[in-house]
Amino acid sequence: MEEKMMYLLPKPRKWKTTEGIFTICYNRAIVVDNSCPPEVYEDAKLFQQVLCESLGFALRITRGSACPGDISLRLDEALEAQAYELHINADGIIITGGSACGLFYGMQTLRQMTQQEGCCLPYTNIQDKPQIEHRGFYHDVTRGRIPTMDYLKKLVDRMAAYKLNQLQLYMEHTFLFAKFSEVWRDDTPLTPEDILELDAYCRKRHIELIPSIACFGHLYKVLRTKTYCHLCELPDMEQEPFGFVDRMKHHTLDVSNPESMQLAKSLIDEFMPLFTSKYFNICADETFDLGKGKSAGLAETKGTQRMYLDFVKELCGYVVSKGKIPMFWGDIICAFPEAVQELPKETICLNWGYDADWPEDSTRKLSGAGARLYNCPGVSGWDQLVNQIRVSYENISRMCHYAVDYHADGVLNTDWGDCGHINHPDFSLVGMIYGAAFSWNPEIPAFDEINRQISRIAYGDVSETLVSVLAKISVSWKFTWRNAVDRLEQLREVPLYSMEVYQKAAEQLEEIKGELYAFVSHLPVEQKKQIHAYLIALQGMILLQKLGMVLAGDQTSDETCSGQRCALAEELEYWLYDYKALWRSVSRESELFRIQHVICCYADWLRS
Repeated sequence: MEEKMMYLLPKPRKWKTTEGIFTICYNRAIVVDNSCPPEVYEDAKLFQQVLCESLGFALRITRGSACPGDISLRLDEALEAQAYELHINADGIIITGGSACGLFYGMQTLRQMTQQEGCCLPYTNIQDKPQIEHRGFYHDVTRGRIPTMDYLKKLVDRMAAYKLNQLQLYMEHTFLFAKFSEVWRDDTPLTPEDILELDAYCRKRHIELIPSIACFGHLYKVLRTKTYCHLCELPDMEQEPFGFVDRMKHHTLDVSNPESMQLAKSLIDEFMPLFTSKYFNICADETFDLGKGKSAGLAETKGTQRMYLDFVKELCGYVVSKGKIPMFWGDIICAFPEAVQELPKETICLNWGYDADWPEDSTRKLSGAGARLYNCPGVSGWDQLVNQIRVSYENISRMCHYAVDYHADGVLNTDWGDCGHINHPDFSLVGMIYGAAFSWNPEIPAFDEINRQISRIAYGDVSETLVSVLAKISVSWKFTWRNAVDRLEQLREVPLYSMEVYQKAAEQLEEIKGELYAFVSHLPVEQKKQIHAYLIALQGMILLQKLGMVLAGDQTSDETCSGQRCALAEELEYWLYDYKALWRSVSRESELFRIQHVICCYADWLRS
C-alpha cells in the first residue's frame, strides 16, 4: 500500500520528523502542568473530545506532573503568546505554549496528526508561531442568509481548528435593535442573547468576536423605511422596488442632516456592550451617493472627500471615547490616503480587494500613508452557487503576501452574500483554510498541492482529489445566477451565448455531478453529506444553463417548444423545493423568499 504523507494546516514554520513511532494508549492521560492557568482545563476538555473522535477512546484529564506515555500541556512565558512547541518521542507528547492561546494552537496541530495517523504518531519536533498576529474571517449575515446559532458555532469550531483568531459578522439590519422593528419585522434577526452566547463560545476557542455594523453606507433596509427614509442621501428611494443589485449600490446617510450621526451613534451604543472585543468596525464603505442628493449643496462648498472624512473621523473618535479601537473599510479613503493621519491613531483601515490578480497598489498607498492596516481578501462565493476556488486562491495568496511585505497588522478574509447569499456557507471552507494557512505561514504551496492537503484534512478524502473537482464547478457555467438576477431586474443588458455554449456547459456540469457521486465512497461517514449540498448546487447550475438555452434559442410557440419550457419550469420548482430544505438546515428563514421569487418568476415566464 502506498504510504500517505502527513499534512498540517497551517503548515508549521519549523517541522521535523524522525524515525520512531509513539503510540497513544487508552490508559494514559492529558496532564495539565502546574505552570498552566485554570482556564487551560477548559481547553483540555475540548481537546479530549476531539481526540476521542480520532482515537476511539477518551483520555482522562489530570493536573500535575506527567508520566511516561502521557500528553503533557505546559506553559513557557519565554515563548511568544501565540507560539507553541510540540515534541513527540518515546516518553510521550509535550505541548508547550507561550500562553493558553499558544497551547491551544499546539493542541490543534496534534489533533490534525491524530486525524490522519490515529494512535501511532511519528517522533516529531515542531516550533511554530504565526507570521501575522491577527487572522480573521468576515461573514455576511445581512444580504440574504442568517445562519442558525448551531451553524455559527460550527463555523467558530472550524476557525479554531485552523488557528484563526478573529470573527466578524457583517450586519446592516439583521440584529434586533430596539425601536427598529420596522427594519427587521420581515426578517429573522439575531438577538442580543445570540450575540452574548456566540461571544462566549468564541472566547472559549481563543477567537475574538468583533462587532461590525454599517454606520454610513449600505443602510438599504433602514433608509427605505417610513421612519428613517428622510436620512437617505437620495430622495424617494423607499419607493423603488427591491433589487438585489440596488441594495449594494445606494442608501448612504445624508451627512448634512445631524440626525444621521445621531442614528449611527445610537446603533453603536446598543451594539457595542454585547461584545468583549476591544475593536469596533463601523464599516463606512462604498458611500457611492455621497454629495449626489440632499447634501449636494454641502458638497459644493466642502467637497465629498472632506464630508466623508469628517463623518468617519467623528464616528472613530466616538468609538475611541468608548474605550474601543475603531475599524473601517478603506475603499473610499484609498483615493486620498494621506487623510488617515487625521483619524485617531488607533484606527485600523481594512483594505479590501477581491480579484484574482488584485495589485498591491492600495496596500502600498495606505501603508505609505501610515495607516494601521488589515488586508482583506475574499473567498469568492458572492453571486455564485459554488465558490470560485481558483479565484479565491489567487486573491488570498496575493493579499497575504502583500500583508507580510507591508507589515499589516492583520488579514481579514471575507465571505460576502451579494444577490441573496445563494451559495451554501460550507462552500467557503476551502477559501477560509487558504486564508488561515497563508496568513500563518508565508510559504504558500502551489494550488494543486494545497488542494490535496485540504481534501485530506478537511474532508477526509483518501484520494486527495476532491477539492480539485470542486474547483472545476464555478468555471463550468455560462448562464449564471447574476445573469438571471440582472435580466429579471432589468438593470443592464445581459449578453447571451449561443445555445450550443449553454448545452456544452450543462454537459460539463453533468460530468462533474457524476464525479461527485463517485466521491461518496472516498469520504468518511461524517463527511458524506457534504456532497449532497454540492449536488443540489450543481443541479441548479445545470437548470440555469437550460434557461440560458431557452433565452438564446428560437422563441417560437410550437407545441414541442412549449412542452419543453413547461418541463423546465417544473424542474426549477422541484429544485427550489430541495434548495429550500438545504437552506433551512443551516440558516434561518431570513430572505429565502427573495431567491424563491427569482425562481418562480422564471418558471412563470417559461409557462407563458
